[in-house]
Amino acid sequence: MELRPAPEWQTTDWFNTPEPLSLSGLRGQVVLLHAFQMLCPGCVSHGLPQAQRVAKLFPDVRVIGLHTVFEHHEAMGLASLRAFLHEYRIRFPVAADLPGPDGDPLPRTMRAYAMQGTPTTVLIDARGRLHQQIFGVHDDLLLGAEIGWLRAQAASSPEPQDTPSVAPASLCGDDSCAVG
Repeated sequence: MELRPAPEWQTTDWFNTPEPLSLSGLRGQVVLLHAFQMLCPGCVSHGLPQAQRVAKLFPDVRVIGLHTVFEHHEAMGLASLRAFLHEYRIRFPVAADLPGPDGDPLPRTMRAYAMQGTPTTVLIDARGRLHQQIFGVHDDLLLGAEIGWLRAQAASSPEPQDTPSVAPASLCGDDSCAVG
């Protein structure tokens, strides 16, 4: 499988980060992009909790949420999203997808990635290439294995980075330390 560059995100507002993030600015890091809607049952019960677990278990993986609204637009505005993120204690950065042009109901990032709906989990390698895109609920063990493989790949084939590399000490948790 030939990997292609992941499309840059097209967003309006960002939450849980002091400044907007870009895919190019995260080069050198493994990225998990989680596309969701706050009124999507699968997102609330499975996708977002999984993204939170990834953020907790893999602190060197950048977990980014993308609120991509393709239905019920009037009910899922920015004020509602802000309250939702607070109530569900979502701490990782979340962006609001830029609405589609000329009345297109599909937001721009969702269309650029050809997402089928929500939840969608996108894995992007440290070189900014689209590694995997999963629509629906993804198995935790498979996702963990894929993340582990991408982390190992990033560690074994470093490239010039604009961002500092992760210090080995940051790979240590309460129960163990991974080889950095």
